[in-house]
Amino acid sequence: MAARRAREGDPRAGFRRAEEQSSAVPYGLIRAARKSGQLNLAGRGLGDVPQHVWRINVDTPQEAQHNVSFGAAERWWEQTDLTKLILASNQLRSLSEDIQLLPALTVLDVHDNQLTALPSALGQLENLQKLDVSHNQLKSVPEELLQLSHLKSLLLQHNELSHLPDGFGQLVGLEELDLSNNHLTDIPTSFALLINLVRLNLACNQLKNLPADISTMKNLRQLDCTKNYLETVPSELATMASLEQLYLRKNKLRSLPELPSCKLLKELHAGENQIEILNAENLKHLNSLSVLELRDNKIKSVPDEITLLQKLERLDLANNDISRLPYTLGNLSQLKFLALEGNPLRTIRRDLLQKGTQELLKYLRSRIQDDITSPNEEPPVTAMTLPSESRINVHAITTLKLLEYSEKQVAVIPDDVFNAVGSNPVTSVNFSKNQLAAIPPRIVELKDSVCDVNFGFNKISSVSLELCTLHKLTHLDIRNNVLTSLPEEMEALTRLQVINLSFNRFKVFPSVLYHILTLETILLSNNQVGSVDPLQLKKMEQLGTLDLQNNDLLQVPPELGNCESLRTLLLEGNPFRTPRAAILAKGTAAVLEYLRSRIPT
Repeated sequence: MAARRAREGDPRAGFRRAEEQSSAVPYGLIRAARKSGQLNLAGRGLGDVPQHVWRINVDTPQEAQHNVSFGAAERWWEQTDLTKLILASNQLRSLSEDIQLLPALTVLDVHDNQLTALPSALGQLENLQKLDVSHNQLKSVPEELLQLSHLKSLLLQHNELSHLPDGFGQLVGLEELDLSNNHLTDIPTSFALLINLVRLNLACNQLKNLPADISTMKNLRQLDCTKNYLETVPSELATMASLEQLYLRKNKLRSLPELPSCKLLKELHAGENQIEILNAENLKHLNSLSVLELRDNKIKSVPDEITLLQKLERLDLANNDISRLPYTLGNLSQLKFLALEGNPLRTIRRDLLQKGTQELLKYLRSRIQDDITSPNEEPPVTAMTLPSESRINVHAITTLKLLEYSEKQVAVIPDDVFNAVGSNPVTSVNFSKNQLAAIPPRIVELKDSVCDVNFGFNKISSVSLELCTLHKLTHLDIRNNVLTSLPEEMEALTRLQVINLSFNRFKVFPSVLYHILTLETILLSNNQVGSVDPLQLKKMEQLGTLDLQNNDLLQVPPELGNCESLRTLLLEGNPFRTPRAAILAKGTAAVLEYLRSRIPT
């Protein structure tokens, strides 16, 4: 018997050979896929796809090549064409052109691999409806992909795409398109043809504007433009009647878009922008809105028209410049979450804010009647300086050593303010949130005592020499102005520890900072800085925090990794390609270690 089997050959040997050739893809999976039309090879450590996977519908099964009996359930000639192939979470660097041997595919999932390009044969999969190539290293989209006329879902997020083919709009069947976390600087005009899109994700790119033609997407329900460089939104967006969710967070918007036709809009997320004014026009048409997120802006007041949003469930106004709320806010019956922390509220005690939304609304409702009977009790903040606001807080000068004249919207600090100081040694000055175009010359009178100066949220275009004489200065806040440079004379500030220059207009890193060796913290986010000098920074041995978020850094010099004094290095929101987001997310120590590993030896 054994001799005959040796002579004739073991009928199971074919199975064994197949298993040896491709132990990562058990033959049982292939056999099951022939019946079901679905093959899942996710997370199998594949460096390439075995040839018999591509040829699953072409080659005769091995069991048919041997004299093996099988039941009706295993009739290979009745096999189903493969319609779904999942190759996700492997180590694939490329896909074979033999993919064209699977023309019945409707779903192809190759996310989380190491693909740098896609095969042109992909264009022949004319039945493909869903293609997931996210979390790879793709630098371009092949033109052939545009032939997939039945494609409904295309997921390209987390790649290295810097442009899209001009004819991208040929994919007219698309209902879902995710291009987030790439390096796109513009969108092809042919996007206007994607009229069937329901979900479009453009988050975390480098877009400075959106094409007005986007308004042709009449079926679009979700649009995500989070974390780009948008300064405005095209007015045509207002005509997108199907829009339900709009994400505009982490851009450079100075105002909220007016959306009169967006009657179905349920969520509007516009936090972390530079919005200063919330108009009645922004709100009055948004009758369906349930979420309004505006945290971390510069909003100064909330219009009474916010009470028109009767379906509002979440309202986030944290970290703005709001000093007064309309008490009628208490009438929003659906409101379940109201965030107000980080605002200079005058009419609401801090302990009340900590009691939660329902207690806060109850308090606001209780004050509505008071508001009607004595409307002048708490005047709204206006651009005009009211007599009551021009009073100088002498008590603060004498006991707190604080000279404060903030939020007055004045273009010049009155002489009376400086006169009130007299012989009192003032250590802190707060002239923030005014309309100052220049630093007041009389600041020099405080040079022997002042340590902390705040000129944030003004319109200052240059730092005067008078400021450079404040030899005891340790903290300087000039955020949210229009500065483009700093004078070399600032080198005289030999005690300066913290400087905040965020939200200005610096295009180069101010060179004088390299020479102020006492600096411990430099905050320079939201400018247009294009480069830093790592060798100069290394000399700054006290420097622990360097914030360069949302600038125009095209590359991060590896030598920055040698700045071992840095405990916090913030680089998100710049157009450089490396370190990648995954490295940045691991924190400063990991970023510095990565940079050191890239230093040429």
